[in-house]
Amino acid sequence: MTILIILFVIIGLSALILAHEAGHFTCAKLFGLKVDEFGIGFPPRAFAWRRIKNKGTSRETRSETEYSVNWLPFGGFVKISGERGEFAMTEEAAQDGERNKKQNAESDNRNSEQNVPDKKRLFYAQPAWKKSIILLAGVFMNFVIGWLLISFALTLSAPKALVISDIEPGSPAAMAGLAQGDVVKGAGLAQGAMTINAPDSQDFINFVNAHRGQTINVDVLRGSRELNISVVPRVTTTANEGALGVYLEDAGRPGENVFAALWDGLKVTADLAWLTVTAFGQLVKQLVTQGSLMAGVVGPVGIFGVAEETGKIGATYFIQFLGIISINLAVVNLIPFPALDGGRFVMTIIEKIKGSPVPEKIEGWMNGIGFAFLLALMALLTVRDVMHLF
Repeated sequence: MTILIILFVIIGLSALILAHEAGHFTCAKLFGLKVDEFGIGFPPRAFAWRRIKNKGTSRETRSETEYSVNWLPFGGFVKISGERGEFAMTEEAAQDGERNKKQNAESDNRNSEQNVPDKKRLFYAQPAWKKSIILLAGVFMNFVIGWLLISFALTLSAPKALVISDIEPGSPAAMAGLAQGDVVKGAGLAQGAMTINAPDSQDFINFVNAHRGQTINVDVLRGSRELNISVVPRVTTTANEGALGVYLEDAGRPGENVFAALWDGLKVTADLAWLTVTAFGQLVKQLVTQGSLMAGVVGPVGIFGVAEETGKIGATYFIQFLGIISINLAVVNLIPFPALDGGRFVMTIIEKIKGSPVPEKIEGWMNGIGFAFLLALMALLTVRDVMHLF
């Protein structure tokens, strides 16, 4: 069961990233740009092909775009010709090229055309509005897919579940070993005098408050394991404290009709987008000012863990989880940070305002620094996720 869920997670996350890249690809094609490659997964390459046009006729040709399947099955990529300015020329070089075209023989012209694509079809030569649409198409795709997935999940009935969404550090729950994401199945006195099935958070809270200072057993589902954890609720608490020190989320609901689900899904999408923005801001702020990672934020390993837990609760929650991830991908890529789509969009706007391209060397340095920061952040989150496994 666990292997099957992991497989679904890989397929689901890869599909979200592929959809993002497909947005860039589709817009580039619609604008007539030359697309060198669309890859499924990441290198090393397994195999590749080019579509055959007018097959079986004298006009048979292969498409200019190469489609590849690669061995690392985590998303994909698209290479748009001229995207990084590799064919960019100075005005003087362009003028020289025009003069040469008039003077060179027809064979030389054919040879030149094979080596250098038509400038009108290169990304760097496009007007700012076309560049912007291509850059933001991936973000748009992830927003739409996230909205549709969440809306679809809302049309499905979800089984009832009581989930621990967060834990107060140093609380009885934390010291007893309860963890974020645990699904509460039931609770009772250690002596077995009483047992409940906690259908909602208020019933559970009432039970815990009625047995402050006494040892109770909490049955939870954590991944594929069912655990029975003994914990003693606090006798005295402040206004902001609970007896156990946990935050609870009531999961489970009846399904909605399609139109209500689309509207509610749109509202949820907007709320999640704003939460993602604020969470990312707090993450960076805490990392810079305090040198520590914000609690509750997970990396790639943590995402697999959460996905596995949601998958075990039910398919509805797993679909909703993929929708949340899609919205997160959209928002994070929209943030005006170097190496992300949002950062490249801002560079395009700057180029439009100043009337000339940002020097390639400066843009390269900015993207390199931004990419290095993101890799370091992912590495730190991954290390923390792995440490939480033990």
